Amino acid sequence: MNPALHPVASAPRSTDSSIGGLLLESGKITPESAERVLRMQKELGIRFGEAAQRLGLVTEQDIQQALARQFDYPYLQQGQGKYTELLVAAYQPFSAQVEALRAVRSQLMLRWFARERKSLVIAGVSSGDGASMFAANLAVVFSQLGERTLLVDANLRRPRQHQVFDLQGRQGLSDALAGRADQGVIEKIEPFMSLSVLGAGTLPPNPQELLSRPVFADLNRELEAQYDIVLYDGAAFGDGSDSMALAARIGGVLLVLHRHHTRIRDVNATVAMLRRNGTEVVGTIMVDFP
Repeated sequence: MNPALHPVASAPRSTDSSIGGLLLESGKITPESAERVLRMQKELGIRFGEAAQRLGLVTEQDIQQALARQFDYPYLQQGQGKYTELLVAAYQPFSAQVEALRAVRSQLMLRWFARERKSLVIAGVSSGDGASMFAANLAVVFSQLGERTLLVDANLRRPRQHQVFDLQGRQGLSDALAGRADQGVIEKIEPFMSLSVLGAGTLPPNPQELLSRPVFADLNRELEAQYDIVLYDGAAFGDGSDSMALAARIGGVLLVLHRHHTRIRDVNATVAMLRRNGTEVVGTIMVDFP
């Protein structure tokens, strides 16, 4: 029996959700400068954020980030946090690339998750197709929707999510499947209140066998009970049968193709193989993530 897995508790959120309160909490202004802002706000009859900008205390980007927090749509400024800049959903939430991610999210909500599904495998056809970065960004946009989202690094050969999200824990999915994980194995990503990540953990000598064990189905049921969306970042299908075993358990796969890398004949062979095994190909996505 696998141990119960629980996300790490996050710090309590400030109860002051005004722009001034959020700017104070984030350290953008001091209590003394806030008084100057309030005086100008009263004298000119303008908004707090506009007054703070006129005084040169904050930037437009600071105001936009505070507004995002007001509406529970967290994102990061460039250079903030420990994450790779390829996490565009975190650093460039209003870009065309992230608009495309939100469109994919909407399609998945309609075509897969609306059918009482909670889990989905995301995997590339061949190694280097950019599936891990796509999965990471998709997890961020699902969390920005307010869905309790868990990203599981199920690539037990070449895991990447521990680097993307700067995870400190050494244990993860493999350790949970082997019955050696403690309760802190799931890490909450603090800037995104609804996002948690379960890293790959110790690289095992038998990844396909681990993912094929009945304990994986038990673990997935437990995770689905705790989260609204569970995304599995799987190994590329060209790297072996790991993701085929994973897909068989979950039932659905979103295939990731790289614009300058993936070969059509490999896509056709992978889709045919998945369908023979009774796995639904929910869709295919072409990306240019490295």
